[in-house]
Amino acid sequence: MIISDLSVISVTKEAVHCDLEDEVVILGLKDGVYYGLNPVGAFIWNLIQKPITVKEIKEAILNEYDVEEEVCENDLIELLGNLQEKNLIEIS
Repeated sequence: MIISDLSVISVTKEAVHCDLEDEVVILGLKDGVYYGLNPVGAFIWNLIQKPITVKEIKEAILNEYDVEEEVCENDLIELLGNLQEKNLIEIS
């Protein structure tokens, strides 16, 4: 699926997580594998606990971190693609 600014992102029921300081550990219930997210990934993970658009995520990142918009967008799309591939999020 192509991810655009209007895509809505949400966490699947196949993922449970635990906050560890400024990082997040996610357990994929389908594959039984643990995944770790760094502080920026954890920030994004916490945003997507409720359905949210890619545009809203991107705006929140740009407001929180000192990052160029193009770098932010590329890294965000890559992370969302990886999370979707591991069945941890849904994109609609």
